[in-house]
Amino acid sequence: MSLQETSSDQPLRRKPRPVRLKKRTDEIAEAIKRTIMVHGLEPGDRLPQEKELMVQYTASKGTIREALKSLEVQGLVRMRTGPGGGAFVERMSEGRAMSLLGNFIFSKHLTIADIYELRKALEPLVAVSAMANIDAAGFKRLEDIIAVYDHEPHDAQERWDQRMAELDFHSVVAEYSDNALLAFQCRFLQRLLKELTVCRDIYLQPQPVLRQRGIAYQRELIDAMRVKDAPKVRQIMVDHMQHAEEQMLALEAELEQKFIEG
Repeated sequence: MSLQETSSDQPLRRKPRPVRLKKRTDEIAEAIKRTIMVHGLEPGDRLPQEKELMVQYTASKGTIREALKSLEVQGLVRMRTGPGGGAFVERMSEGRAMSLLGNFIFSKHLTIADIYELRKALEPLVAVSAMANIDAAGFKRLEDIIAVYDHEPHDAQERWDQRMAELDFHSVVAEYSDNALLAFQCRFLQRLLKELTVCRDIYLQPQPVLRQRGIAYQRELIDAMRVKDAPKVRQIMVDHMQHAEEQMLALEAELEQKFIEG
């Protein structure tokens, strides 16, 4: 019998991949998370005592403690010792969530272009979604932020503060979005721009920053949001992000040229 006949008569079968089973501690941690959601437990609410959890999940003390420790590391519960101690529901702060996500992408070699590819898509969406919720106090916050950088800085510290405030403007817009996931993504991208090494190097450069066009976009955005003009809000933010990307890439190119020239 030839190899061809063997191959056609008895086609090779791939070996099934082994099913990866979750660790018991992971299963229990997931079950506790579901319980928190189903019962609408709030930060500060106490979870059942360790003995109750051992009975509920038919697990040993060590397994329950490991599951609770996992949730504590995730920032979802807080352990207290002593009288009145136990496991309590904790609300993970946005800052901690961003730090964890930042750790994940730390070695991914992100570029300014990578960040702006997403900003150009998401910032117009978040501005439109914020339009219905932002109030007079919100507009005042935006105007106050613009006042931080509508003039030349007096020293290096003020220059840095102005660059950070430019990003804070967009963070405030995102605060008024009714889409929590969209707002988080936008604020995370803004945080990356504050922390990415190449961005920090750009922000520390002493040359004057040409930001009048950017400020004009922001003032136009405020006016369009006041009158609830969604198409105009979207287009202004599209243009603003495109302009911001071009500026940042140009500054990055200047920085690279300085490095080459020594």
